[in-house]
Amino acid sequence: MNKVVVVVFGDEKQAYEGSRALRTLDNEASITLYADAVIAKDASGKVAMRRAPDDVPVGTFSGMVLGSLIGLLGGPVGFAIGAGAGSLMGAAFDLTRVGIGEDFVAEVEEYLLPGKAAVVAEIDEEWQTPLDTRMEALGGTVFRRNRVDVEDAYFEKQIRAYEAELDALDAELTRASADQKAKVQKRIQETHQKLQARNDELEQRIEAVKREGDAKVESLKQQIATANAEQKKRLETKLAKVRAEYAARTAKLGEAWELTKSALKP
Repeated sequence: MNKVVVVVFGDEKQAYEGSRALRTLDNEASITLYADAVIAKDASGKVAMRRAPDDVPVGTFSGMVLGSLIGLLGGPVGFAIGAGAGSLMGAAFDLTRVGIGEDFVAEVEEYLLPGKAAVVAEIDEEWQTPLDTRMEALGGTVFRRNRVDVEDAYFEKQIRAYEAELDALDAELTRASADQKAKVQKRIQETHQKLQARNDELEQRIEAVKREGDAKVESLKQQIATANAEQKKRLETKLAKVRAEYAARTAKLGEAWELTKSALKP
């Protein structure tokens, strides 16, 4: 199961030990580690990046999910971007689209107090015991949330709404008086601009999903290359699932993209 995990520690030294433990668990094939970062909260409550998720392809959902979550954990005091964070902290990303709500952020914030540090990661795990046991031994408190990608359906629903709005405006235009037509045409133009923005976003999103899928497939291939026979069988099953999942997601987003292009035609 693909999950976002936050492990809160008493200080930065423990957080780095937690990060190394994640890599050990990945090497043992107890989990698959897709991305992780180390953050720390100073005495004023500001969260700073101590180590960015350097291996994450820029612009992919893994990067945006972790970046947005880290930003929210900065709270009202704000977030200081550490060296090497690059553009992963770019445009705001709606975490609700991946099943991470405010309740999860609030739960973590209760423990991520000034002076503490944390590892934020995206992983795949079949059972929780290996991670929990290793992190608790290091003094960490584990928080996890399943990552459920619902943005695919979100886009289609939004595009359908724009289409309905355009149909209604076109009907209104035929009935509008001369002095009203200009206002209706302006609203039609604004709706077309919104659709164009969704079209551009979808094109970028499809590429991001492809990059993320390729990165996850590569992570699993690396694990398989060093796994024993029992681990290899389990990892190959996981690899097939990841490939199927990302093929389905890309196809779904592609359908929504075609829908926007059709709606934008004169």
